[in-house]
Amino acid sequence: MNAVTLYAPTVLRLCLVLLFPFSALDKILNWPAAMRQAAAMPLPRSMLAVAILVEIITPVCIVTGWEDRWAALVLSGFCVVTALLFHQFWRFPGFWRFEEGEGLEHFWEFLKNFGLVGGLGFVVLAPTFAG
Repeated sequence: MNAVTLYAPTVLRLCLVLLFPFSALDKILNWPAAMRQAAAMPLPRSMLAVAILVEIITPVCIVTGWEDRWAALVLSGFCVVTALLFHQFWRFPGFWRFEEGEGLEHFWEFLKNFGLVGGLGFVVLAPTFAG
């Protein structure tokens, strides 16, 4: 077995989930801003705490291969919820004219979340990982 086939699965899994621990760190370091964003949700403090835990724990599971399918499924659901609740591009009137601005920014974030769902789906359906 050569180095590429040996290390590629771990490196690719790391690339797939690398942004999540940094997102958790951002929520921790910028707690007031994160609370403002979550304020419209029920139990915003609890939701943020759960989001931070999901963004820290599931990437570790996915990269190490420990309960990776369940972790990828949870993280995939997290991405769907994040896209639908926090990136509602369709609510910005300028978006429908494909104008530069907040609507377009949310559109790209929405699509990125679903791109992650696709990658995480491959982890859910992949053969057993021997990381």
